[in-house]
Amino acid sequence: MEYIILIVVLAVLILTIGGTLLLRPRGTRGIRRGRAGGDLGTGTGTETSDSGTGTGTATVPPPAPPAERPAEPEVTKPALEKPPPSAGRMVRLRARLARSQSGFGSALLSLLSRDRLDDDTWDEIEEVLITADVGVTPARQMVSDLRTRVKVEGTRTPDEVRAMLRAELLEQVETEASRALRTQRHEGRPAVMLMVGVNGTGKTTTCGKLARALIGDGETVVLGAERVGRAAAADQLQTWGERVGAEVVRSDKEGADPASVAFEAVSRGIESEADVVLVDTAGRLHTKTGLMDELGKVKRVIEKRTSVDEVLLVLDATTGQNGLRQARVFAEVVDVSGIVLTKLDGTAKGGIVIAVQRELGVPVKLVGLGEGPDDLAPFDAATFVDAILGG
Repeated sequence: MEYIILIVVLAVLILTIGGTLLLRPRGTRGIRRGRAGGDLGTGTGTETSDSGTGTGTATVPPPAPPAERPAEPEVTKPALEKPPPSAGRMVRLRARLARSQSGFGSALLSLLSRDRLDDDTWDEIEEVLITADVGVTPARQMVSDLRTRVKVEGTRTPDEVRAMLRAELLEQVETEASRALRTQRHEGRPAVMLMVGVNGTGKTTTCGKLARALIGDGETVVLGAERVGRAAAADQLQTWGERVGAEVVRSDKEGADPASVAFEAVSRGIESEADVVLVDTAGRLHTKTGLMDELGKVKRVIEKRTSVDEVLLVLDATTGQNGLRQARVFAEVVDVSGIVLTKLDGTAKGGIVIAVQRELGVPVKLVGLGEGPDDLAPFDAATFVDAILGG
């Protein structure tokens, strides 16, 4: 009987212990180690396994937060600049002009100051004038006029020689045509200016500099980038416009009609009540008839909305007589109203001013006297001649 009671007690104990073990949560059996011996759990009722083969309930780690996308760099537009007014620019740039042109004037002064002016001396004077790009016909005219003055005035002091030469140069450089740019609004519409010329003359740069000068004078400007075939030129004009607050109308569409871009620029200028619309035309080669005809079309299309007030022909002053050939062809296609001579501060000869005015019968209105943004100046004959003579 005692044995039976002992067996029953042992059985109850075994059942009690076994039931307790079966009911106990598995995660509390102790601390499990991962493959590298690291702690994976400490009796919290769950068990993590990096291999997915553990017998516990795997806890999936929360997803990592998405990586922050780098902030896109802000596109900063150039700060608006306040250009100085154009008045007096050529006077301020006179010293620069004198450095590049004084060789021409000093040679003439030296020859005319000789005690005896024989035929050989007059031939040298004519040669100096021709070398300075004055042109053969104007050079001969100047020599004839100077010889007459010398005979009439007789003896010549250095001051008298300078005054005589200055008067002759002024007579050749001056013109009855006005050098003023027509930039005033009329009939409720903006003034329209076309910038024409061949590639490489600095036309787009001149267009940007002129817009800058006009804004410095208090005008509002719309720029038309008609050069649809050259995105770089349109980008350059866009930069000029952004710097001074001029709106730019352009088209980067393949095959866009240049005339339609010019028409849109003029329309935008009318809508915004701008003072001036300045259109930079493509740098057409003067030997390509089709391209020159296209320039004529641009002008005709613009005139369906309003008149064209200025057609400025941009010439590289360093090209000399070749520039005159270009000028002739452009003048046949559009009515050129004024000349812009660029690079006059470089290796250009000052006589080109006389030659181009005589050739076209239109005045030089603007000259480029450097690479700076404010180095485009209204042409002034007296300042130009004084710079040539170094006075």
